[in-house]
Amino acid sequence: MEDSKVQQYWKPGQGGFRATIFVYVLIAFENMGFVANMSSLVLYFLFVMHFGVSGSSNTLTNFLGSTFMLALIGGFISDTYLSRLHTCLIFGVVEVLALVIITIQAHYPSLHPDPLCPSNCLKGSHAFMFYTSLALYALGAGGMRGALPALGGEQFDPKDPKEKKALTSYFNWLLFSLTLGASFGVTVIVKLGMDHGWDVAFFICMLACVVGFIVLAIGKPFYRVKPPGDSPILRIIQVIVAAFRNRKLKLPEETEELYEINDKESSEDYEKLAITKQFRLLSKAAILSKDSAPGPWEVCTVTQVEEVKILIRMLPIIGSTIIMNTCLAQLQTFSVQQGQAMNRFLGTFEVPAPSVPVILLLFMAILIPVYEFVFIPVARKFTHHPAGITQLQRVGVGLVLSAVSMSIAALVEVKRRNQDIKYHSTNSISLFWLSFQFAIFGIADMFTLVGLMEFFYKEAPSGMKSLSTSFTFLSLSIGYFLSSVLVSIINSVTAKYIKLRMGWLEAQNLNENHLDLFYWFLAILSCINFANYLYWASWYKYKAENSDSELSDKMALVGSSFHKEESNE
Repeated sequence: MEDSKVQQYWKPGQGGFRATIFVYVLIAFENMGFVANMSSLVLYFLFVMHFGVSGSSNTLTNFLGSTFMLALIGGFISDTYLSRLHTCLIFGVVEVLALVIITIQAHYPSLHPDPLCPSNCLKGSHAFMFYTSLALYALGAGGMRGALPALGGEQFDPKDPKEKKALTSYFNWLLFSLTLGASFGVTVIVKLGMDHGWDVAFFICMLACVVGFIVLAIGKPFYRVKPPGDSPILRIIQVIVAAFRNRKLKLPEETEELYEINDKESSEDYEKLAITKQFRLLSKAAILSKDSAPGPWEVCTVTQVEEVKILIRMLPIIGSTIIMNTCLAQLQTFSVQQGQAMNRFLGTFEVPAPSVPVILLLFMAILIPVYEFVFIPVARKFTHHPAGITQLQRVGVGLVLSAVSMSIAALVEVKRRNQDIKYHSTNSISLFWLSFQFAIFGIADMFTLVGLMEFFYKEAPSGMKSLSTSFTFLSLSIGYFLSSVLVSIINSVTAKYIKLRMGWLEAQNLNENHLDLFYWFLAILSCINFANYLYWASWYKYKAENSDSELSDKMALVGSSFHKEESNE
């Protein structure tokens, strides 16, 4: 990296929490609209677009899955071509444009399908406008998410002990800002939408987005803006090619014989990594023949090889968190539909069904400061870990709680359906019975989402911070897509082989479905997934920096207790 760029990156007075305030404002304002839409769009699809119960749920989960998948695009672009700030602002323009189109279509009834049509009636130019707006919304919101967490993360110097410690707090307050904005969205914006029309709600979401991105742009003088580097994909391919070329060579007994650039050749932010014993075939990419000169396709540095190994080691962790995000999808689809069929009155005030997730958000908003100011300091005294517990331990707690949440959801659905059938929908149980499953999942999400984001950011190679952090959203994306797939499979299998009149989740009337059995299925799947996660979390080796043998924490959960296992990397 050029000296001038390095000096620009570390300019005095930039970075720290002063800079991340602008990130927090954007994440709060953008999620006012995004999370409000996550919880209410299923009803918009159901009652305005006439997609049917399963169709509405699948359309929403497919949209959210696409949004989080496209975070990888934003992460890749901000690592390779544009700064993270510019990436966020460009995708922000796309997101605002999408919300303008969605607002216009919601405002004019002539752009809706025939209200007398029972289901799946969106066709022609109306369908083109609808799906174009959703595609742009997914691209804008997803691309921004791929760059924003890393933009805030790079405001803290990992080589400074105080700033390195503050990084954990940054991710906690990032989630806290999200919950505050989202809480406003699923209450005030959703209520305005229910009372005054969908177009009003979408218009407010658009305005909130505009304000958020303007504030982010205003904060430019305070940011440490790191210039993009080499393509992470190209670096990965170079390691694979070099390892294949050297596949017949024998690894030297002394690791010092493997190729690595010296300190004089490296830039100030070059993060050297020590060689590890895992994936020894890839280590051969760092063998430099005596008669050859270093070249990007001939030999790779030990650090470059280890960067690829890190990404490979992350893959099972990503895979082990997908089921939890599939469970999360149910709280934004079927649970909202449950709420629509329940007694939503709090005294004389009628609570909109899409506002139910505020229970989850309020629990998170209360518990994040408790976690930051109470749990971390107390845990730190016992574990001597800067964050109290390791990121993988934090994720493990969330996975256990997600299984508990699905079990409670199944029990609540049985009670709701039985009472509804008994009293012919005239004496439905209170909406607040759903608070149990939402509250527990809120705690689970607090542990897992921040744990994953911090884990991927800290473990990522210096040139892949955005792309790696986007893996959190990749897990969310696959989880939402898997939800759609599971709903379709469950409907197909139960209708065909269990000799039911229709699948568990196919009926338009929620009382004719077997949503409780689907929740039990997810709870069992979550337990199996947790056992799988324990294996991979124990197998994972944290990266060692600067060729030092560092002690790292490994995940080991037995029952409900934690213990820290030290491993020499």
